[in-house]
Amino acid sequence: MSLATLLEPLQQPLFTVLDTPVSWTEVLGFGSGALCVWLVARQHVANWPVGIANNLFFVLLFAQAGLYADAGLQIVFITLAAYGWWTWTHGGGPGSDTLPVRRTTRAEGAWLLAAGVVGTLGLTLLLDRATDSTVPFWDALTTALSLAATYGQCRKRLESWWLWIAADVVYVPLYAHKGLYLTSLLYVGFMALCVMGLRSWSRDLAGARRPAAETETAEATA
Repeated sequence: MSLATLLEPLQQPLFTVLDTPVSWTEVLGFGSGALCVWLVARQHVANWPVGIANNLFFVLLFAQAGLYADAGLQIVFITLAAYGWWTWTHGGGPGSDTLPVRRTTRAEGAWLLAAGVVGTLGLTLLLDRATDSTVPFWDALTTALSLAATYGQCRKRLESWWLWIAADVVYVPLYAHKGLYLTSLLYVGFMALCVMGLRSWSRDLAGARRPAAETETAEATA
């Protein structure tokens, strides 16, 4: 029995939205994706295995829709998820097994911006010349934004939420244009969850800084 035969049931329509069939793959991607972002916002390490399952569903979904960069991006996400999983459990430094929330440094921001611009331009040319993609630039742009956001998420950089929000603003109309209405709706939900995550991580960062500031004040007045 071939892999295509095994995967065929997941590609069968489950119901119809706006005269467009919605497959099991899209439904499972919707559920696992929403759960993953909610877990990230709560800084729960289980977001990583759930996210890997979500990536596998989206590989199938995006390949079917002709979003080749997004399909390939899921493979990269799986690799980054393994890295993020390890970092969240081992990256807290000596005496700590928890990675704290931090701000993105200027150096990190500069190379992420440079990598994003180069990656977007390079992927746009590749998709335009080597595939039948009808949205090469937008597919490439969301890919670059998502990779930068995932790196920041792996390192618990606060600004990663802003990158996800920017990516979601593009993803919503892009997926609707491709007839992936349930996935488009999912990304509207993602934006709301990203705002929640941004606020949660901001509170944690402020809480971590407060004791340090109080200690410095006490030492200065001693």
